[in-house]
Amino acid sequence: MDLNETTEPTYYNSLFRHGVDEKRRVQIPAKWRPVKPGTELTLILWPKAKEGPCINVLPPQQMAKLVRYVDAMANSDSSKGVLKRFIGSESVQVTLDKAGRICLPEKMATDAGITGEAMLAGCLDRFEIWSTERWDRVKASDSVMAQEAFKLME
Repeated sequence: MDLNETTEPTYYNSLFRHGVDEKRRVQIPAKWRPVKPGTELTLILWPKAKEGPCINVLPPQQMAKLVRYVDAMANSDSSKGVLKRFIGSESVQVTLDKAGRICLPEKMATDAGITGEAMLAGCLDRFEIWSTERWDRVKASDSVMAQEAFKLME
């Protein structure tokens, strides 16, 4: 290992509003960009929010963790096959271009409602890309639930 190479993890925190150009490219904040050029980020259309889907962006170590989690499920659990098919068919690996942007696949951007602007929300070990309209609803919902959620940390 190169001693000059950092082993510090990247933490995805804060909130960024960025434009999305006609080719569906969105700027990734400099502090969130992988250190190693060519590192692939995994984009997954994430349907879990009641406000509508967003794009979940996983760095390589988090994608590997997700794969291990699904693989560890019992083969008799029908959810395992569903998750493998869904995550496999609704995800794509992307790399940043020289300007620090990623290109959102057309169908994924459409399904997530992302057009002219996007909100990039840090989720500590990953980040999410939201349409600005859906983000406003998620933020309002999170504000209501935050007090109860923080009680879990006591």
